[in-house]
Amino acid sequence: MYNLKIIKGFLPLQEASIEDRFNKLYIALRLKEERIYSDKEVLLLPKVLPSHRYFKEWNIRSRNSDKLSQYINRNGHVCNILEVGCGNGWLSAKLSTVARGKVTGIDINMVEMEQARKVFGNIPNLQFMYGDIRCGILQDKRYDLIVFAASIQYFPLLDEILKVAQRHLTLQGEIHILDSPLYRFNVIAEAKQRSKKYYTQTGFPEMSVYYFHHSIEDLRPFKFSILYNPHALKNKLRLHRNPFHWIVIKNSYF
Repeated sequence: MYNLKIIKGFLPLQEASIEDRFNKLYIALRLKEERIYSDKEVLLLPKVLPSHRYFKEWNIRSRNSDKLSQYINRNGHVCNILEVGCGNGWLSAKLSTVARGKVTGIDINMVEMEQARKVFGNIPNLQFMYGDIRCGILQDKRYDLIVFAASIQYFPLLDEILKVAQRHLTLQGEIHILDSPLYRFNVIAEAKQRSKKYYTQTGFPEMSVYYFHHSIEDLRPFKFSILYNPHALKNKLRLHRNPFHWIVIKNSYF
């Protein structure tokens, strides 16, 4: 499954088409970062041991997923949920425990998608789809909640992916963005340099081409609200600080 021939962070052209280059680089990077987990570990996510390399990160994601679950419980209209960029499926599985309808996880990464189906395939109201929502795979399906959790940064054009997602919302549907960095416009150049430096030092400089830096200003064409702002003074002073915004975008009809 993970037999990839990576040479200094690159895949030889004869071994990877344009379409699958990102997927192979992404999985190879996650292996290097030790972010490919066993089935047993995935089943327990977002809970990890305090000694875990990414404990702080998973602690944040655990708190954020709890808040999202509570939000769903409070809003009776939320029945069917779509998670875009579901990866190994842990969040989709968690949301299936509070959803009043069906939860669908979708991703273009077949390696993690196969693991998601293996680990969580026995949950009745949960399904996983392989594909890109920009390519019409959802047809005319509509959802009460569409979630981008730690995935929006892999889409090059924020307005494009959000407009596609809006077309798949029910009348009162919402898009939620969380666990992803959203920058002020004047610091994006600096953030891009940090990302490029990180990928280069990790041995995968080509990955910087596939990681995109979106700003709050990019959301202006949409009717959105901020449920959590990491730059608010009260949040800056919190003991366990969450660095990510929680954004809600309403259906364009409202």
